[in-house]
Amino acid sequence: MTIYLVVLMAFLSQAGFGGSRVAVSLHALQLSANQLAIGVVIALYALCPMLLAIVIGRFADRAAPRTMVLLGSVLLTAALLLPPLFPGIASLCVAAFVLGFAHQVFSLPLEALVGGIGGPEKRARNYALITMAWSAANFLGPIMAGFSIDHIGQLQVYLVLAVFTLAPILILAFKPGLLPRVAATHAATDARGSVLDLWRMPSLRMTIIAAGIVGSAQDLFQFYMPIYGHSIALSASAIGTILGVSSLAAFVIRAIIPVLAKRMTEAQILTSAIFNAAFAFILIPLFVNAYALAAIAFLLGLGVGCAQPMTMSLLYALAPPNRLAEAFGLHKTVRNATHLVVPIIFGSVGAAFGFGTVFLSNSALLAAGGLLLRKVGMPRARPISP
Repeated sequence: MTIYLVVLMAFLSQAGFGGSRVAVSLHALQLSANQLAIGVVIALYALCPMLLAIVIGRFADRAAPRTMVLLGSVLLTAALLLPPLFPGIASLCVAAFVLGFAHQVFSLPLEALVGGIGGPEKRARNYALITMAWSAANFLGPIMAGFSIDHIGQLQVYLVLAVFTLAPILILAFKPGLLPRVAATHAATDARGSVLDLWRMPSLRMTIIAAGIVGSAQDLFQFYMPIYGHSIALSASAIGTILGVSSLAAFVIRAIIPVLAKRMTEAQILTSAIFNAAFAFILIPLFVNAYALAAIAFLLGLGVGCAQPMTMSLLYALAPPNRLAEAFGLHKTVRNATHLVVPIIFGSVGAAFGFGTVFLSNSALLAAGGLLLRKVGMPRARPISP
């Protein structure tokens, strides 16, 4: 039952965290912040993780996973309570910064230990389960936030989300031995060497770069869809639903990844995902109907949803056994660099040139990334077993 309780904790925490992005974006709009200011607020989610994910990962390789998960849950809950207690843009900035940091403290030890539960033959299944849980949470979180804003208020939504981030603490209170050092032999070994040693590993480096390219599309969609939806007079409920549909599509594609992996290499799947996302971004500015945008969101979710579980399984297989969490931290650093840069750059582009330019320029960036990956190739890992 260990893997299922771990997946449940991941789901609950991610639901609260994912919903906070919608709540913070719409709260900033309610406070009359401009697009650039909103971009800065959302980018703060990524600032601390970008700077400290490697350090957090190195610490997680040596610390007890239970301690890390408890600390992350406490910080997530505290950050969600800041906006209702101290309303204002400054409070949103602090909350976004702490939420981004706390999410890494919570998730990195889980990501490192999941691959070792049940042995190597269960690794792909475990990562499929946890990423499906994240997809379900990212579907529920935005929808829950949108409907909560519409029906109980902008400030009250944070209290609803805090219930979800608090739940893992209760699970660990009733199951104190749930997260011993269950992952692999890496848990008892100190992390040694420079992070540059990990970056110099060609297969590991290309895996991380590919994940960053696909992730940038997801970042832009989560950041800009609320702004675009607000500009065309969609309700908060409709915006939350559109974002949730993308996560639903990610859930669907992750459920069939074992079948895809038997027919295609990792390089083919990831490259196809990038081109799929590029096509979806071309379509977005052509529509203002909520149902059409939801269909496009589903198409985009199919593309970006397959990247995460395959990236995590590859990282677990390619990284040194005593530096798993650090390797995941390096991945998070690159990933959060896109979280930081994408909202600011495209927020500036949107303010200067309009919505169409934002989506089309990101489509061109993704297409260029797909062509680069096709040219240089990606590491080929063993087929994913069901």
